[in-house]
Amino acid sequence: MRGILVTGGSRGIGRAVALAFARGGDRVAVQYAGARADAEETVRQLPGEGHALVQADLGEPGAAEQVVADAVAALGAVDVLVNNAAVAPTAETRHPIAQTPLADWQRIWRRMVEVNLLGAADLSWAVANHLVGRGAGGAIVNIGSRGAFRGEPDFPAYGATKAALHTLGQSLAVALAPHGIAVTSVAPGFVATERQAAKLSGPDGERLRAESPFGRVGTPEEIAAAVQFLASPAALWASGTVVDLNGASYLRT
Repeated sequence: MRGILVTGGSRGIGRAVALAFARGGDRVAVQYAGARADAEETVRQLPGEGHALVQADLGEPGAAEQVVADAVAALGAVDVLVNNAAVAPTAETRHPIAQTPLADWQRIWRRMVEVNLLGAADLSWAVANHLVGRGAGGAIVNIGSRGAFRGEPDFPAYGATKAALHTLGQSLAVALAPHGIAVTSVAPGFVATERQAAKLSGPDGERLRAESPFGRVGTPEEIAAAVQFLASPAALWASGTVVDLNGASYLRT
């Protein structure tokens, strides 16, 4: 039985990831920022015992280290970190360069960098040092984005931070391999989370489904299945990779 720390576990991909690990017999610490009721519902759905809630705004100084300390205290140890928490593309975070005032541009960029990149970097540092200190192997899996490769013209900070997260993962994969720690990333395309339900049922829905030759968008469970595998000992040799999970909607060479 392993200890798993999933950030941004209130709903969507984070909830699906937490459920996948719990169903596999692991104990899970679910980090959330503000949506406590949603995070409590995630933990309520987890089979097994010994799961925990951890609250923190990962954009705040010192938050990442405290999250890991709290997760270790609750679970006994953390063996796997899933960096899922992020400031996501929404109507409020949209910032196309030609239509966004400088003050909004700067505010959104800084918030996304703080949470999506620096928060994940600090969490990775804390978990890596916890594992090295124990002399234990483990895994870090980053939830990146297809947008890191194809570009995000309406959300450039999101695309940039996800690209940086992929590269961070590759750098850490090399640095942590001597310690038996695998680091990988997944790059999902459009995923049918609760947050995207209105978009999928609206006028953009058909266009989004048509991006994939399968004629649909991805599911949180499909992302979770890949994350669970990448965190397993069987996937150690995949360390350093970025796995595209977009239903062939965007192919890179």
